Amino acid sequence: MVWLIIALTGASVGLLVWAVLSGIEIKAGWQNGQSPLARWLDQRRRDKFNQQLPEALATMSNALRAGFSISQAFESVVEQGEAPVSEEFAILQQQLRLGMSFEDALESMAGRVGSDDFTLVTTAILISRKTGGNVTEIFDKISETIRARMRVERKVRSLTAQGRLQGIIVSTMPVFLGLVLTLVKPKMMLPFLFSLTGLFSLVGMFALITIGWLMIRKIIKIDV
Repeated sequence: MVWLIIALTGASVGLLVWAVLSGIEIKAGWQNGQSPLARWLDQRRRDKFNQQLPEALATMSNALRAGFSISQAFESVVEQGEAPVSEEFAILQQQLRLGMSFEDALESMAGRVGSDDFTLVTTAILISRKTGGNVTEIFDKISETIRARMRVERKVRSLTAQGRLQGIIVSTMPVFLGLVLTLVKPKMMLPFLFSLTGLFSLVGMFALITIGWLMIRKIIKIDV
């Protein structure tokens, strides 16, 4: 029975590691994979890009007011910005130097980043190039819109912090109590854990914890 539990535990850990690490293909700073780890890393990079985007728009707006071209405004973001926004604009500049059209380079960056905010910026730039308009004013308005949305997101996150904390406490409490009881009463707990009833109890406990955490996450996840 002990070897069966060890084998099942090893198989579960192996499947978990495979699910997390499989399918990662690092390209230009993005993992571009379908595994949970790849999606989490991409989302983390995208969130950081979105946080830096208003400052990048302000930098481009100031550069345009100083008489620079849109390409030179991009270069100012590369020089003054931080990763990942500076890296993405550097790739954009490199594509323009290699002969890619301005529209294709912008759309390629929008598709690579996957940011709704930058897609809005791309659309505004392309429309202004075709129909004319004050690009600096457009950048200022988009920047203010993004900042306002971020303020709302922070407020929502602060309001749902209690729900996240409750989810963490409820999820970790059974495991914590089980470890404490095992340390305090090992002669009572170890035979139970290594029995068939104990194995099913552990599986049921982790299944219920997972279901409860997913339900709490669904409740506190609010799209802005």
